[in-house]
Amino acid sequence: MYHQEAELAVLNALAIGYRLIDTASMYENEVQIGNALQQTTVPRSEIYLTTKLNNTDHGYDQALRAFDESLKKLQQDYVDLYLIHWPIKEGRKESWKALENIYASGRAKAIGVANYTLPFLKELETYANMAPTLNQIEFTPWLFQEEVLNYCNKNNIQLQSYSPITRGQKFNDPRLIALCEQYQKTPAQIILNWNIQLGVSTIPKSAKKERLQENFDAQHFTLSAQDVELMNTFNEGFRICDDPAIFL
Repeated sequence: MYHQEAELAVLNALAIGYRLIDTASMYENEVQIGNALQQTTVPRSEIYLTTKLNNTDHGYDQALRAFDESLKKLQQDYVDLYLIHWPIKEGRKESWKALENIYASGRAKAIGVANYTLPFLKELETYANMAPTLNQIEFTPWLFQEEVLNYCNKNNIQLQSYSPITRGQKFNDPRLIALCEQYQKTPAQIILNWNIQLGVSTIPKSAKKERLQENFDAQHFTLSAQDVELMNTFNEGFRICDDPAIFL
C-alpha cells in the first residue's frame, strides 16, 4: 500500500466504523498511520492500535529501542497491542522478555505474537511470565489451522487472522460461489463471517473505500453452523505468506 494510500485508508476506515488499526514496523507506514490518527475526530480511547516488532530488531535491548521508534513514528505515548511479528530463531526469547517489560511500563496495553504455530507457542510457555493476549496468523478456510485455534481457545489467547480473504485467489472456489449465491453475499463477506462465527478476529486489508465498506458489512449476517463446518473442510494447506516453520 502506498504511503498516501495508508493515511487515506485509515481515515476512510474510521469514518465507516472500523476501530482496530493494524500496522507494523515492517510495513514502513507507521508515520502515515500516526498522521491519520492526528487528523481523525474519533477519540483515541475508541481506537485499538496494533504494531509489531520487525525481524531485524530482535533481542532485548534492540526490541526496546524498536518499540520506542514505533511510538515516535506513530506519534503516540502507548499502543493497545505490541506483537512479535515473526518468531525469528535467534532472539525471540529475549524479545518476549522485552515485550513483558514494555507491558509492565504501561506503554503497551497488551502484548502478543504473530505467526506462532504450535511449536512456537509451546516453546513460549517455557519462559514467558505471562501468556500472549493474541496470536495473529494466516488463517483461512483453505489454511484452517484448527490445532492452533484450539490451543488458543484453551489458553485464552485471541486468535486473529491476516490475509483472511486469500487476496482473492480462492474467490473462484465453486463451494464458496455456492455459498455466495445461497446468502446473497460476496466471497469476501462469506469468508470474513466464517472467521467471526469461529470467534477469530480478522483484519482484511484494503485501501479502497468500497471494499472497506463491503468488508465491514460482513458482520451483518450469520452463516449457519452447518455451513461453518462445511467451510472447515476446505483446508488444503494453501498459503499466501511464508510458513513460520522456516524459523524452527
